[in-house]
Amino acid sequence: MKIVFLDAGTLGDDIDYSGFEQMGEVVKYPFSSPEEASRRVADADVVIVNKVPVNSMTISSAENLKLVCVTATGTNNLDKDYLAQRGIAWRNVAGYSTESVAQHTFAMLFYLMENLRYYDDYVRDGHYINDRIFTHFARTFHELNGMTWGILGLGAIGRRVADIAAMFGARVIYCSASGAPAQEGYNQVNFDTLLAESDILSVHAPLNEYTEGIMDAEAFRRMKSSAILLNLGRGPIINEADLAEALNVGEIRAAGLDVLCVEPMSKENPLLNVRDKDRLFITPHIAWAAVETRQRLMKIIEGQIREFFDLTAES
Repeated sequence: MKIVFLDAGTLGDDIDYSGFEQMGEVVKYPFSSPEEASRRVADADVVIVNKVPVNSMTISSAENLKLVCVTATGTNNLDKDYLAQRGIAWRNVAGYSTESVAQHTFAMLFYLMENLRYYDDYVRDGHYINDRIFTHFARTFHELNGMTWGILGLGAIGRRVADIAAMFGARVIYCSASGAPAQEGYNQVNFDTLLAESDILSVHAPLNEYTEGIMDAEAFRRMKSSAILLNLGRGPIINEADLAEALNVGEIRAAGLDVLCVEPMSKENPLLNVRDKDRLFITPHIAWAAVETRQRLMKIIEGQIREFFDLTAES
């Protein structure tokens, strides 16, 4: 069996491939353009991708291909009709990153809410040396206890964030953009209520016809001016130009984003025009990427291949 990783660079350099090597020949490419992919999969039995498109252009030469594995939950890069036409199976991975994304959600919140960039710079720049008093009150912050934490999308990650927020004493509300039935444990509200009442609003929803562009200028106008917005779902859920304007005019206090509409970030991204940089915190799509998360992801993919080909762990 030949297993081809078309964009192994998206998994990091610290991944153990020994389980895959037990099953057959493993070929790893850090990145692949669609043209390169077409050549590289020619004799592959299994293709493993993250972002590389899988369609008639990229895999038409793969006469032996039996299985495509996506090292992510989203499968927008797969032409599923073409795969079905060819009789090629596909697998994705769900639920592997819940702990890591939830952890990063709170890291982003506290960085913004407690003004950590300012206080870190204050000490690094030497202002705390021989200061007149032992503390510094220039940028105040508040306790999370008693605040209202709103969640857009109460899936596995959203629920984990809700559980942790509740442990801090926050009142948790949530909204389903698709109108899914209410879930036990937390108060479901409509979108208008979510915007109006949330002190923190975190997005953990998938990108679909209900969520694309839902966080726009009108939504920001309905939020509290003291609200903090966090997006750990998908970039296009937020209209980035509208968010930049909302931050510049003070319609919301701050935003933390781990996902953008175009990744890597484009030099034309309107968020680069936010004037007060302390109001915006962007990380380069790392919420999912804890070491344990990536190890878990690879074990799941390995298991999917073994199950598909009916292989034992010793094969």
